[in-house]
Amino acid sequence: MEITIFGKGHMGSAIGKNFEAAGNTVHYYDSKTHPEQLDQLVIMAVPYAALKGLAQTYHDELKGKIVVDITNPLNFDTFDSLVVPADSSAAQELQALLPESKVLKAFNTTFAGTLETGKVGDTQTTVLVAGDDEDAKAAFRDALAGSPLAVLNAGKLKRARELEATAFLQMTLAASKQITWNGGFGINK
Repeated sequence: MEITIFGKGHMGSAIGKNFEAAGNTVHYYDSKTHPEQLDQLVIMAVPYAALKGLAQTYHDELKGKIVVDITNPLNFDTFDSLVVPADSSAAQELQALLPESKVLKAFNTTFAGTLETGKVGDTQTTVLVAGDDEDAKAAFRDALAGSPLAVLNAGKLKRARELEATAFLQMTLAASKQITWNGGFGINK
């Protein structure tokens, strides 16, 4: 599969490495580069504040595509709350902006270090994915088959709120140096 990743930072690179390890071709873009076309799977490895602009800029090109939101909508001024309504999520907001796309929430509960190594301690790194389109989630999982990552279906897109809250907790633990930025939560099956 060919995959577009917006974002060339630590997360975008670590995510792309896993898709490449699974045999996919990955195209990376930053905010200054406008791709001629987008692939069927598009990863938004950008800060939450950049989502709306990307959705507006590429609205037509994203129709029918699988769009993966990895953002965590934290209030970085206080590091004390999420900035989306309590009954919503960044992914649900993105889906509202892109009603003809298949929006998934994934990679937001993993740190770049655990994506790089494929491990959280001695446990395999697990990517939780939420979304309303089961075929899109299956295509996402299949695109990572052969990578060091495990993928678990976390349910409908409304579960993105819990994924964002989990990531928020994990980030506050790392920021307060109770865990490392290469640590995090692991899932044993």
